[in-house]
Amino acid sequence: MELTFVIICALAALAALVFVGLLAKSVVSCDPGNQKMQDISAMIQEGARAFLKREYTWVFSFVIVIAIAFSVLPGFLKDIELGWPTAMAFVIGAVMSALAGYIGMSIATKANCRTTQAAKTGGLKSALGVAVSGGAVMGLSVVGLALIGLVVVYIVSKGNTVIVNGYAMGASLMALFARSGGGIYTKGADMGADLVGKVEAGIPEDDPRNPAVIADNVGDNVGDVAGLGADLFESYVEAIIAALAIAVACNLSMGVEKSSLTAIPFAVVAVGLLASLLGVFYVKKFGSSNPQGALMGGTYISAAVTIVVSGIVIWFIGEEYHRGGDVYGRMAPFYATVIGVISGVVIGFVSEYYTSSKYKPVQRLAENSQSGAAITVTEGTAVGMESTAIPVIVLAIAVMIAFELGGFYGVAMAAVGMLATTGMVVTVDSYGPVADNAGGIAEMAGLDPEVRKITDNLDSVGNTTAAIGKGFAIGSAAFAAIGLVSAFLVSAQLEESAVSLINVHVIAGLLIGGMLPYYFSSQLFRAVSNAAYRMIEEVRRQFREIPGLMEGTAKPDSARCVDISTQGAINGMLLPGIIAILVPPIIGFTLGPETLAGVLIGTLVTGLLVGIQAANSGGAMDNAKKYIEEGHFGGKGSDTHKAAVVGDTVGDPLKDTVGPSINILIKLMSVISLVLAPLLIG
Repeated sequence: MELTFVIICALAALAALVFVGLLAKSVVSCDPGNQKMQDISAMIQEGARAFLKREYTWVFSFVIVIAIAFSVLPGFLKDIELGWPTAMAFVIGAVMSALAGYIGMSIATKANCRTTQAAKTGGLKSALGVAVSGGAVMGLSVVGLALIGLVVVYIVSKGNTVIVNGYAMGASLMALFARSGGGIYTKGADMGADLVGKVEAGIPEDDPRNPAVIADNVGDNVGDVAGLGADLFESYVEAIIAALAIAVACNLSMGVEKSSLTAIPFAVVAVGLLASLLGVFYVKKFGSSNPQGALMGGTYISAAVTIVVSGIVIWFIGEEYHRGGDVYGRMAPFYATVIGVISGVVIGFVSEYYTSSKYKPVQRLAENSQSGAAITVTEGTAVGMESTAIPVIVLAIAVMIAFELGGFYGVAMAAVGMLATTGMVVTVDSYGPVADNAGGIAEMAGLDPEVRKITDNLDSVGNTTAAIGKGFAIGSAAFAAIGLVSAFLVSAQLEESAVSLINVHVIAGLLIGGMLPYYFSSQLFRAVSNAAYRMIEEVRRQFREIPGLMEGTAKPDSARCVDISTQGAINGMLLPGIIAILVPPIIGFTLGPETLAGVLIGTLVTGLLVGIQAANSGGAMDNAKKYIEEGHFGGKGSDTHKAAVVGDTVGDPLKDTVGPSINILIKLMSVISLVLAPLLIG
């Protein structure tokens, strides 16, 4: 039975990749516009490729070192399963994640000028079709390549969880550097462009005279396309692997070699992938008059189809199981899956409420900006802090219900349920940067204002979908991490009594783990600050020293700004990455598995709160600025607008660097601990 669903999963992944090829071909065949539009798009593509090349060079230097360590470890420590097979799985995980990011970003950067041209010649419907196709390439590449790699590793290793965990660790390592590096890049460029261009020079957003505009547009892609893809690639893989690891432990407890528990995760994600394809078709078919309604409709349809079909499948293949004396019904995995899907939808809606200009929090924030930048930042911070309440309560209830329904396996299946429609979620989120770039190209190419109005409409929808995507990423990170921590406790053979609040080692670990997200965030903030400082100085220098630049008779040196952002991102991502990699082995081998368990739980709790607050504070301040730019409270160029721009520059590193990277810190530390668990026993 297990092999049957593994093969079905592989076929679904291949279908997704075939669809990726068709979508990519359709995007590339679209009209790229006039020569000026093509030149601008080419500069964005060149900058994005240059950044990925340098980023991947650094990341794979870490990958090689760690893979060698895994390969030689058995020569020093006998009777352990880590070795070259785990090393190979680790490398495959990193390669698949990198490949998905490269494919998705390559097409997204080609889709930008084509979306602009579609808006110019065909209006809203045509532009939406191109932008969604560009986003869908990223979304479906993520799930297709993630599953193909996982299936290969799973079949070759015959389901050996130690080897399969290596695949998850490779994906996690790539995600951390992609998210943190991409986030530092995009926010350093964005802050430099806004603070000097909008506030000091008083020129519009995406004005071609601004030297940082190209770097800003590159950043949208490396941060919100490649970075987001790597983030959810990791969560997707790790949720499946956590469920498989706990399923194996349940099988051992029941004294059986195989059961439906290892088949069910593959069945659910195969259903979710096909449901995501259906969601993409829905958006492309019905998105002409109401883009946001179509995008959200596609998301909800994907979720609903996943629930219904998964229920049917589990009804036929499910079976009663038990572990540690607790007995669970055959439909328990389905009920847990439904809990995961519903909690993901709720968290996404809460993120939308606190970050969309349709609702009171952002409107109130825009109104308060009339009192100056300090009030903007204060109120924006308050919005983010308040927004943590409902998601955390929802997650807490969901985890308890999932555990009551199906034990640790139920918790892991809730994570699988939440992430089953990752293909659709990444599609909706990646659409945003394509639309954003399209607006920038319309501005830089001097097209009719009506074209920019269409692209701004698409971009405003993209801001909302991006907020929902970030909320989904945070919620899924929490669920995936809970599943991984549960799998770690099982793999490290830690009894419930060992991980207790009366155990001083656990308390020490909780304190250390609670501190880590704050220290990690401080390093990312500082990296963005350093990159932005260099960018601001460079933009000021060019305005000051290039004759005719402000008059529009001379061209800016955009390549210099791209290089500054690239170097700042590479330098800034290394220390946070090293922290995440080294903490689990240092704590585990020096203070023991109980302390490490405490560290993981402490990091999960504070990291979840920091991640939600950062993402929603930043999203609220960004959309308050855009709400003012629509003509409210004085509109563009007013003092209220300038205050909101300052608030946005504070919010940018929160929502696009710190928040997303915290998600990955939680998951990477958990999966490294899971890989190391066999070495910590006894």
